[in-house]
Amino acid sequence: MKIEGLGHVVIKVSNLENAEAFYQGILGMPVIARSSEASMSFFSLGNHHDFALMALGDSAEKPSPKSTGLAHVAFKIGNDLDTLREAQAHLTNAGIQAAPVDHEVTQSLYFADPDGNQVELYVDVSDAWREEPQRVAQAKALEL
Repeated sequence: MKIEGLGHVVIKVSNLENAEAFYQGILGMPVIARSSEASMSFFSLGNHHDFALMALGDSAEKPSPKSTGLAHVAFKIGNDLDTLREAQAHLTNAGIQAAPVDHEVTQSLYFADPDGNQVELYVDVSDAWREEPQRVAQAKALEL
């Protein structure tokens, strides 16, 4: 057996309307389908249905940093720091605090969605990871 690629990610949210407003309205991800039976929204980044939200209801527990499960979902937004700076300004204008991190091979912004799910926006600035895969494990504060 050989895995060919990551097909899609589904995250659980409490309120589908609020989460959809965040992912579509703030992050600009287009909704391509909705399922009323499963209370889900599906998004596409041009590669099938890459991302989906599944509503559990308002009584759903928030994710905890100490629990197992998905740590974060990451979305590539470009290849240069100017793009990351623009994203940080956009998030700040939307009232979202994001933590900039330098991973050497990528530079990132980390923040939470309305349900506390962690999200990363990143830019690729180096292909060094191809020669030295261990470099993807680096992390330090980034000044934007």
